[in-house]
Amino acid sequence: MLKGHPKGLIIAFFSNMGERFGFYTMMAILVLFLQAKYGLNEAQAGGIYSWFYFGIYALALIGGIIADASRKYKTVILVGLVIMFAGYIVMAVPGNPIAITITGLFTIALGNGLFKGNLQAVVGQMYDDPKYSKVRDSAFMIFYMGINIGAFFAPFVATGIRNWFLGTQGFLHDASLPALCHAYINGNLQELTTFQELANKVTGTTVMDLGAFAQSYIDAFAKGYNYAFGIAATAMVVSLLVYVIFNKFLPSVEKVKKDANEGAKLKTNFISFLIAAGLMLTTSFIFYFAMDDLALGMAVGLFVGFVAIMLLISTKEERPRVTSLILVFFVVIFFWMSFHQNGLTLTFFARDYTVKQVGPFTNIFFNLESILCFIGAVAGIVLLFNKKKNNKLIGAAFTLVFGGLTYYLVSGYAANNPIAPEVFQSFNPLFIVSLTFPVMAAFTWLRNRNMEPSTPKKIGIGMFIAALGFLVILIGSIGLISPHELQVIENGQVKYNSVPDTSRIIPYWLISSYLILTVAELFLSPMGLSFVSKVAPARFQGLMQGGWLLATAVGNKFLFIGSNFWGKLDLWQLWLIFIVCCVLSAIFIFSIMKRLEAATK
Repeated sequence: MLKGHPKGLIIAFFSNMGERFGFYTMMAILVLFLQAKYGLNEAQAGGIYSWFYFGIYALALIGGIIADASRKYKTVILVGLVIMFAGYIVMAVPGNPIAITITGLFTIALGNGLFKGNLQAVVGQMYDDPKYSKVRDSAFMIFYMGINIGAFFAPFVATGIRNWFLGTQGFLHDASLPALCHAYINGNLQELTTFQELANKVTGTTVMDLGAFAQSYIDAFAKGYNYAFGIAATAMVVSLLVYVIFNKFLPSVEKVKKDANEGAKLKTNFISFLIAAGLMLTTSFIFYFAMDDLALGMAVGLFVGFVAIMLLISTKEERPRVTSLILVFFVVIFFWMSFHQNGLTLTFFARDYTVKQVGPFTNIFFNLESILCFIGAVAGIVLLFNKKKNNKLIGAAFTLVFGGLTYYLVSGYAANNPIAPEVFQSFNPLFIVSLTFPVMAAFTWLRNRNMEPSTPKKIGIGMFIAALGFLVILIGSIGLISPHELQVIENGQVKYNSVPDTSRIIPYWLISSYLILTVAELFLSPMGLSFVSKVAPARFQGLMQGGWLLATAVGNKFLFIGSNFWGKLDLWQLWLIFIVCCVLSAIFIFSIMKRLEAATK
């Protein structure tokens, strides 16, 4: 797999594994934690969630500027790792008021901004060497696969820690209870029978004081999540140690020599900055007055300012490349706005509209021990088809041992087994790891026959595939009661009901949607990173990686669209928004394909 690649590649993705572990911990539990701890509704939790993910990617622009100016990419990466660790420590402390929690989230985002884009830039720098340039696309796919190994475990660990702490307090887990507890405490719960039944079930006794139970359950639920953030901090320590010990295998970039026209360039850059700042402020106010959303205006304004700066400070020779990158960045906004619903509205869907219990076979995929054994058995079956005799023998051993363990575990499961909504976030990294090799093999097969799509075409195809992923969940949502139908106005006050079991569907709808969205991600995200590293002018490497992440940030700020419409539209109408965005973006990419392909030559 790593044959023909520099040693630094494996160091890069091990260094990034802690960041991925933390990222998927946040994706699995952040909105659930915010709602459980602070009683926020979906729109409020979604607003904080979108700000956090906006910050993670937008601050990469600052990280890129610092690294490009100092040319000390590896030092900036190290500082980012340390700051991220500090942020997770803040999140791990129980009982913080929401202001401190938001401060912790900003700290994580700041560290990520210094770290993420610059590590990607360093990976690209390794492949600037003509010796490795031909395997640049595959390098970014391997990098993308490797960093998601740690991400696979994060939701299982977060769920296990949360459930463990609930158990120490005498409770079982039920994902729908925190919202009911807050509604009961606030006097907004219309029907008490279901709440009483669930309280009795998770305590194993008849609860006499529902108010005391509600507060105790909320506190235990939230504290369990705090300890899960603590595990993410530990993962950051591992990545930090790997990076400190082995970063010598990553390239160091020399400072660019100043020329005689440096003073004139600085003056031009300053004027360009002022123009871009003016455009940024103007755009911010337009969006603020048009949509009554200053935060969104600031996000879009920042992107417009970045575009203006890049167009103004780039030379005539650099401008075609810069323009092509900006056009791709524009499309990326709509992909991430849709794709990262997996940590927001798709998580709400997993909690509220997916069955709480599954049979023995389905439980394989929601239990860490059994899914690892199942993966081992599948790997064994794949090796049986290998041409080498030794690999066939290893495959037979894997199939027998891990297949037997899977059967043993499944035979011990009950007829009905509880599942946690957080675990759904493990499927995306699992599919990334599983599908990277087949997708790479397909691209290699096409390349050997001169049929491989160009990098821009892969991005466009990825957008169409993403639309298909949301189509699956749209079909699964037909006939389900929508969130807005569960709200009842009683004596002038809005009261809430829980989702009935008749509106809960089997997990395979959501799993299938994640599978298709992961294929789309493999076509778009690593290919986009490769495209940026290939097309970006040499003096803008870190900055353009930051631009890619800034576009991702703006897409993440638009995540609030999903959470804001969650309680207003029918479910199928909500998913249709993302289908339309993905299809229109794909059409746009193909309409400018010649221009994008010319920029890569």
